Amino acid sequence: MLRYVAVEYLKYLIMNTVNQIAAPRRVPRVGVAFLLSQVGTHVAYAFEERLAGMDLKPHHAGLLRMLGANSGLSQQELSDLFGVFPSRLVVLLDELEIRRLIQRRNNPSDRRGHRLHLTNAGRKALTRIGRLTRELESDLCSSLSAAELEHLISLLVRIVAQQNITPAVHPAYRKLRESSGKPRLRHTSKKSKKTSMGETAHEKR
Repeated sequence: MLRYVAVEYLKYLIMNTVNQIAAPRRVPRVGVAFLLSQVGTHVAYAFEERLAGMDLKPHHAGLLRMLGANSGLSQQELSDLFGVFPSRLVVLLDELEIRRLIQRRNNPSDRRGHRLHLTNAGRKALTRIGRLTRELESDLCSSLSAAELEHLISLLVRIVAQQNITPAVHPAYRKLRESSGKPRLRHTSKKSKKTSMGETAHEKR
């Protein structure tokens, strides 16, 4: 009797699994907001993966693109344009300067500020970023005709304008916060180590 019950239960499990596999999955209806978000997130991840080979992040690429089109912007102008805290922007610019992609030059009209310019290496990096972007767009829109692609671009541009989104500036910059600045390097000198060990020994006494 017990063997019969076990066999029947096994049959039930097998049939239930088969039915679940065979049953078509219902796709819930979604709106344009979800579709835009879905495609946008997919593209953002793909773009970040491509930039990784250049040791850059999308935030760097956006700054290089803007400076390529507007050489000589000040740090304050960039901060206002991208909506980034000045201290956080300084961190991003420092990272680009370390890579020798941008150069800070003295501002003749304001000795306290600097004007930002791409270096030769920065212009080459921007050219490479443009090539990666075109490859990504080609892959992304391969199912669209040239006319459909132009129509899609015109519709998206209208949405950007209607939503008062700053042209050519990704909204993700708004996520950068003051607390997300450059991480502090943990550096402990021999002297501080000895002091710490001495304090610990003193506390144990």
